Amino acid sequence: MSQPDRAPSKLYLATPPQFDLSEFRDQLAAIYDTADIACLRLSLATRDEDDLARAGDILRELSHAHDIPVVIDDHYRLVQRIGLDGAHLTDGARRIREVRKALGSDAIVGAFCGTSRHDGLTAGEAGADYVSFGPVSVRSLLGDGETVDPALFAWWSEMIELPVVAEGGLTPSLLPSIAANADFICLSDEVWRAEDGPVAAIARLSALIQDQALTS
Repeated sequence: MSQPDRAPSKLYLATPPQFDLSEFRDQLAAIYDTADIACLRLSLATRDEDDLARAGDILRELSHAHDIPVVIDDHYRLVQRIGLDGAHLTDGARRIREVRKALGSDAIVGAFCGTSRHDGLTAGEAGADYVSFGPVSVRSLLGDGETVDPALFAWWSEMIELPVVAEGGLTPSLLPSIAANADFICLSDEVWRAEDGPVAAIARLSALIQDQALTS
């Protein structure tokens, strides 16, 4: 089943694991002014809930002013406390039913399923709003060195209606082929570690996605 009229992948942005909040807010505001971002994910490494709440408050205010939802990695109990839009679970389908019950039907609940098609299907059956697969290449801090087969995105887009996200190690050479089949492209290190800065990196990678959509 082909999808000749498939829309271009949307950009989904994950924060770096550490950042200066004031500086990062300014970077994010500049990105929002120049790029179409579908969702922001708060992916701080800290487990300190006060630090997470402080960052969540500021990034939510900025993001919601641009009509961009904000989800948080794993710490779903903070979602309602600080007015976020949902949670991204990094352990696949294990807690989806629990989190959905806690947050309600309107919240966004996503699941990172690594390289496993089975885990993705299980997450969908448990009630996830989207599933995420990755990393796409070893140039990523995600996972244990195993990479996802790009054919998984092609299979998923043909067979499954649930939105799929690609993340981790999205090099310029790989991005067009992945974007041909993923509903969302999650950018993180690809943007924050870019030598030319996050705004330029977003523009460059967005152009690759758009070029792919025009030629497919």
